[in-house]
Amino acid sequence: MAGAPQPGPGPGDAALTAPATAVHASFLAAVREFRAEGRGLPDDNSMLGRDMAAFGDRWADPAVFAEYARLTRADAADDTPRPVGHVPSTVLWWTAGDTFLGRLSIRHRMTPRLLEWGGIIGYDVRPSARRRGHATAMLRASLPVAHRLGFDPVLVTCDWDNTGSRKAIEACGGVLEDRRAEKLRYWIATGGT
Repeated sequence: MAGAPQPGPGPGDAALTAPATAVHASFLAAVREFRAEGRGLPDDNSMLGRDMAAFGDRWADPAVFAEYARLTRADAADDTPRPVGHVPSTVLWWTAGDTFLGRLSIRHRMTPRLLEWGGIIGYDVRPSARRRGHATAMLRASLPVAHRLGFDPVLVTCDWDNTGSRKAIEACGGVLEDRRAEKLRYWIATGGT
């Protein structure tokens, strides 16, 4: 049946993990899926798009991928070099064993641009793992981490026409504040989760 989810790990099989080399092959497959839907092009200003542009096919080299995982973990440190306007972020991967299912970023502070457009938590689920509850489970699992980082509530945004992301945010308790340009802005309580 067209559009039906493919068999694979469900949300109950997955967990947020630090970026690591164990998911290398699956990560490469996920990047191919993201590229097939147009991610990583010059106008993709997301963290994933930035990483795809910077690493491209070099990710296939195990040593480059290991360095990428290390750099991604290091992005949480205040003194890590980063592009102008970017803030320290805790990046976690949503994995089931050696299967990469998605990624999530918790930005450590708000900027005017993040307040309008990006929020504190951003996430991507690989295309073949969508429509199985991964976004909701991943976002829900990140709330205690955001709380430990000092956020309560946390701002999460999505494109106004992204029904799946909107449903995931609302399932995690997101309360719509408003729409600004193409973005819906939700606040989610992190305390007591």
